Amino acid sequence: MTSIAEATPRFGIRPRSGLILGAGITGAFVGIAILSQFWTPELPTRMHMMNKLKPPFEAGLAGTDAFGRDIFSMLMVGAWNSLSISFLSVLLGLFAGVVLGAAAAAVRGWIEEAIMRFADIVFAFPALISAIMIAALIGAGQLTAVLAIGIFTIPVFIRVSRGAALRVWALDFCVAAQTAGKGRLRITIDHVLPNIAGALVVQATIQIGLAILVEAGLSFLGLSLPPPAPSWGRMLSDAQTYLSQAPWMAIAPGVTIAIAVLGLNLLGDGLRDWLDPRSGSQA
Repeated sequence: MTSIAEATPRFGIRPRSGLILGAGITGAFVGIAILSQFWTPELPTRMHMMNKLKPPFEAGLAGTDAFGRDIFSMLMVGAWNSLSISFLSVLLGLFAGVVLGAAAAAVRGWIEEAIMRFADIVFAFPALISAIMIAALIGAGQLTAVLAIGIFTIPVFIRVSRGAALRVWALDFCVAAQTAGKGRLRITIDHVLPNIAGALVVQATIQIGLAILVEAGLSFLGLSLPPPAPSWGRMLSDAQTYLSQAPWMAIAPGVTIAIAVLGLNLLGDGLRDWLDPRSGSQA
């Protein structure tokens, strides 16, 4: 099977610094998230009222909050919660979006038009609006956040997969497969999906970064994980009352969110430059 990626040789191409930095930052957050399931400096839900509002290094690496909880431990567990919700929601959007987008490119006609209009309608409802509607039906929680962000992500992957698939369908090996009598489903599985996998991986990486921001916003509004489960967004919400007295309560989760999203964006951009044959020759 001929592959788009084979159009440009990869040997000798230096990895881009953004890709290395993004992979390092993302890997560090994934490692911290996994570690938090086995060990944290303090139990993140344990309250020590005698140590409340202690600055960094006086009580823990990042200080304590208004209930004396260790902020660094909360950030560690919050990494697991934010990444797991973001990953699950993007996985949901990826699966549904690729199925619909690939079907639109393969079948064409009125089915393609109906799928794209469906994508436009879903895209018109931001994740926040979706979360409010879902929360009204099933209540706030992790499932609400996953569904809201996942539904909002579906049209993104519909558009990406359809556009990439249409380019593959126009290539000679797909035309030859059709001439040989292969069905469109078999061509999609054997030829189209493998050749658009790179674009989907890049988009998924970027969408996880956006999902972290959206999840933080939902947590800030109380529509994601309920207390006492640590969440970066709710930590920001709790810090509003103490901005002048204990600014580290807001700085710690705010900087953490910014670095996590930056790492995923750098990783996505680096992967796009590496996987795109046109940019690969310029590396």
